[in-house]
Amino acid sequence: MTILVTGSTGTIGGQVLAHLQGLSVDIRALTRSPETAQLPAGLMAVRGDLADPDSVRAALEGVSTLFVLAPNVADELTQAMLTLTVAREAGVKGIVYLSVFGGDAYADVPHFAGKYTAERMIEALDLPATILRPAYFIQNDLRQKDGLLKAGVYGSPIGAKGVSMVDIRDIGKAAAIELVRREQAAAPLGRETYALVGPDGLTGEGIAAIWSEALGRPVRYGGDDLAIMEQRLKTMLPAWHALDLRLMFSRYQTEGAVAAADDLARLTKLLGHAPRSYAAFAREAAAQWATA
Repeated sequence: MTILVTGSTGTIGGQVLAHLQGLSVDIRALTRSPETAQLPAGLMAVRGDLADPDSVRAALEGVSTLFVLAPNVADELTQAMLTLTVAREAGVKGIVYLSVFGGDAYADVPHFAGKYTAERMIEALDLPATILRPAYFIQNDLRQKDGLLKAGVYGSPIGAKGVSMVDIRDIGKAAAIELVRREQAAAPLGRETYALVGPDGLTGEGIAAIWSEALGRPVRYGGDDLAIMEQRLKTMLPAWHALDLRLMFSRYQTEGAVAAADDLARLTKLLGHAPRSYAAFAREAAAQWATA
């Protein structure tokens, strides 16, 4: 009886593996390059690529529970749907699928709409799955370091409606809890859905104020200009990806993505503690930067 973790060498997959370590479960990590993968000690790396269903079939031999994290690529939806199909055919008894908070509402944001379509597949086929819907990752803002320290600017254009950003450590823990619960169950369990969110509806101005306090110096919000953001992203990402992210931030600005009290209460019960706050993250990051 084994848990297979896809996306194992990425940010979230790494958090899932870290939270699974030390538990009484057999863990395998799916990776395209097992020979070079940087994984926690003692974990078994298996070769596979979600774009290659035959490789996933081979990797699922002996696997009973699966963590599905489809990569943020142009064919993400196809990869997710084929992986779910192969898992169903293999008789996997439990699935934890990483979706996104707000996927049902943001119909014009490609990676949101794709994840929600995969959710619809899970429901239509009555797959034994937990759907996790994380909000924007708090740790994405580590990329703001240069702007914060050199210019005193917080540059992520999230607007003024509020976004309940989530700490990636809470994502990893929630996924690990659900994977182990499904792995240890005697029979397939019914579907569950959790919003993975933080405790605050964060705005651009509010985050700038948090950084001002954490760094002990003035920090201002860089504003809501999405065209500039898209052009900047295109220097680092494919054009389709830059536009996808611009559309996401546009929705953040016009509608926000603030969690309901019930979402927070349910997540707190799952984790066994309140979700981590942005202010705590900012203090940790500021302390680390000061000693770097």
